[in-house]
Amino acid sequence: MNKNGWIIYNGNLPGNKFLDYAEMIQQAAAAKSIETTIYKNNELLSLLTKDQLDLLEPYKKELPDFVVFADKDIYLARQLELLGVRVFNSAKAIDTSDDKIATYQYLAANQLPIPKTIIAPKIFYKGNVDPSLLQQVIEKLGQPLIIKEAFGSFGEQVYLLENMEEIIMKIKEIQGKPYLFQEFIPSSFGMDLRLQVVGDRVVAAMARKNTNDFRANVTAGGTMNTYTPSKAESDLAIAAVKAIQADFAGVDLLVGKNNSRLVCEVNSNAHIRNLLDCTGINAADYIIDYIMEVLL
Repeated sequence: MNKNGWIIYNGNLPGNKFLDYAEMIQQAAAAKSIETTIYKNNELLSLLTKDQLDLLEPYKKELPDFVVFADKDIYLARQLELLGVRVFNSAKAIDTSDDKIATYQYLAANQLPIPKTIIAPKIFYKGNVDPSLLQQVIEKLGQPLIIKEAFGSFGEQVYLLENMEEIIMKIKEIQGKPYLFQEFIPSSFGMDLRLQVVGDRVVAAMARKNTNDFRANVTAGGTMNTYTPSKAESDLAIAAVKAIQADFAGVDLLVGKNNSRLVCEVNSNAHIRNLLDCTGINAADYIIDYIMEVLL
């Protein structure tokens, strides 16, 4: 049975990293004789009326069999789902993955190991920092500690804070945004493991190290090496992806006490170019195979 798909990426971001991901998926599909079209999200406008839930012309008559959604525009993803299109990953999975607080809630609900985390109360205007709240946080998590904004990419909204003064300054800076407090894992300073999960398997993995920053992200200066995960590491990564109900995702694991593993992040739109460059394994091939298995 012939299938055709769309690959959607964000058309309003600088650089070509997101287009590159879309093109990798398209090339993998073409190798299996599957026709795909790449669209920017801002080319596909959703229409809502009393009598209509659709896309504007000319796309409304050309809906695909599936969509690979390489974006965070969950409203467009949901619109396509409501129109009956199977979207990989789903709007719900993307929404959960994009929100670090929601991700940790689902991981904890599934009893998966994560750094000890406290959610900052939601506020609607900037004001004084509650000292009693901070005292509770520090008593539970210790110092230094991590503050993470709920929304952010490439480790850019993650902060390592050494003392009360730094914590208060950062809170004043980001007040009004959702964020969390998290224990610092010194045994994983500048080091993590990235496992790419597709369906029920880990298809590739790499170890990332950064000698100049607590974050191991390559964009923060980290280096990559091929890594062979243990069965326990693979099982943990797969369980994390299932916890947020994703079809595929990149899972970052931290190295905890006694060489244990903790889930740091589940990225439903993990870029796979670095993984290919590091390991020689193209996750796009596995993603296309998985999509065809699901559809057929």
